[in-house]
Amino acid sequence: MEYCNCSQCETPLTGKRYVLRQDQPTCLPCYEDKFANKCEKCEKAIGTDFKDLSYKGRHWHEACFLCWGCQNSLANQQFVAKDTGLYCPDCYDGKFAQRCDCCSNTFKHGMQKFEYSGKKFHHECFTCSECSEPIGNNSFVPKDEGKLVCMPCYNEKFAQKCAKCNEVLLQGGVTFRENAFHRECFLCTGCDTELANVKFATKDDQPYCPDCYIKTFAKICEKCDQPIAGLGQATKYVAFEGRQWHADCFICQKCEKSLLGQGFLVCEGQVVCPDCGKNM
Repeated sequence: MEYCNCSQCETPLTGKRYVLRQDQPTCLPCYEDKFANKCEKCEKAIGTDFKDLSYKGRHWHEACFLCWGCQNSLANQQFVAKDTGLYCPDCYDGKFAQRCDCCSNTFKHGMQKFEYSGKKFHHECFTCSECSEPIGNNSFVPKDEGKLVCMPCYNEKFAQKCAKCNEVLLQGGVTFRENAFHRECFLCTGCDTELANVKFATKDDQPYCPDCYIKTFAKICEKCDQPIAGLGQATKYVAFEGRQWHADCFICQKCEKSLLGQGFLVCEGQVVCPDCGKNM
């Protein structure tokens, strides 16, 4: 029979329980006094008759491994560490978890959270103020009083729309008479030519390309039979008894002398200078 003594106090260990530590036998009193882990809660040694529960270098008796809030056992349960304390999920949420700025309920561990303008929301609380549907990770537009509007609702109810096709203007267009148009929708009233970035004329609040405006509305010169029009600049012309002439075309129909600033006569429907009129 082999005989051995405690490596610490030399007490004979024959027939007794002991702990073999680093290949050296140690009696139970010496082990608990010198080597056993101390419990974080009761500060007593965790002897060989007790289960040693550990977390990040700290140790507890199984009976001492409790939630710091409700004092329920955390053995074989999920827990959350906060500073030096350990908490069951419910106590942690109630004591430390952030709260939704809409419903004031806590964000439980692992729960999805949305943040906007310094506020935090549950998925079901981060909603469109118009349709009440969750916005999630989709685009939205902030409105007055902190309201948020999802893009479908914004486009339907608030977005600027084209005066011609009534579709939403997603980027820069053309403004005419306080109405907005897509560039491809701003067309000549006469021929549907696109008018964006080109000169155009207006008549009765309708836009026209130069050709259509001249063709439809311009006065015709009595002499050259061409339209009297000067889009974008003043055009000099002479009007008399419902008839019009370009300034350069207002000449005596006999001698072709300019009549601008001169007296003239109308003889047999012809405009002539006084000298030619005497001979008619």
